[in-house]
Amino acid sequence: MMERVLEPEVMDDPAQVLAYAHADFERENQGFVDQFFTLYPDLENPHIVDLGCGPGDIPLRVVQGHAMCRVTGIDASQPMITYAEEAVRNAGFQDRIQLICERFQDVTLSSPADAIISNSLVHHVPNPLRFWYCLKNLLKPGSPVLVMDLLRPESPEAAQAIVDVQAPNEPEQLRKDFYQSLLAAYTEDEVAAHLAELNLSRLFVDVPDDRHWIVYGQVF
Repeated sequence: MMERVLEPEVMDDPAQVLAYAHADFERENQGFVDQFFTLYPDLENPHIVDLGCGPGDIPLRVVQGHAMCRVTGIDASQPMITYAEEAVRNAGFQDRIQLICERFQDVTLSSPADAIISNSLVHHVPNPLRFWYCLKNLLKPGSPVLVMDLLRPESPEAAQAIVDVQAPNEPEQLRKDFYQSLLAAYTEDEVAAHLAELNLSRLFVDVPDDRHWIVYGQVF
């Protein structure tokens, strides 16, 4: 197994942000939202925090499909938040989506969240224990989470093969970022060790395909 290769914690390069914001993640993002509500169908009027909300696609999918939800989207990239603000404004959901430009490590909430979701943030984090510690502290006891991120392949060649299969016709900037993100990702065993170190024993790790892991369950 190759060693992890760090990438920048904040995606704020204009070319990267533009490529990511214009990419078609509809299937992945909608699947992520659908999976959350399949796992936790009994949430009532929840306040959901999205850590690493990027350009706002997932918060919008949450409120569009579930009328009683409120979402706070948090991202450290000001260009990402700017895209998200425009998307939320254009969709008319300013009353149900709040956006905060801040590092997740620095976030404080007026009251604990009812649930936390996060898609593709963890591989940006140099110290993953800080992510899980923050997640734990932002939630009400017994609240559900769903975290998804990339799975580090065995080798750079394997990472390139995934990019070639999954994103053959995407812009070169997006392909490059995808490749670097795969190199920066964590393995299933590493994620399990992080959860064990913070005594998050009610959370489960699963690998749904060749390039993702998910963590789900309740935080007490």
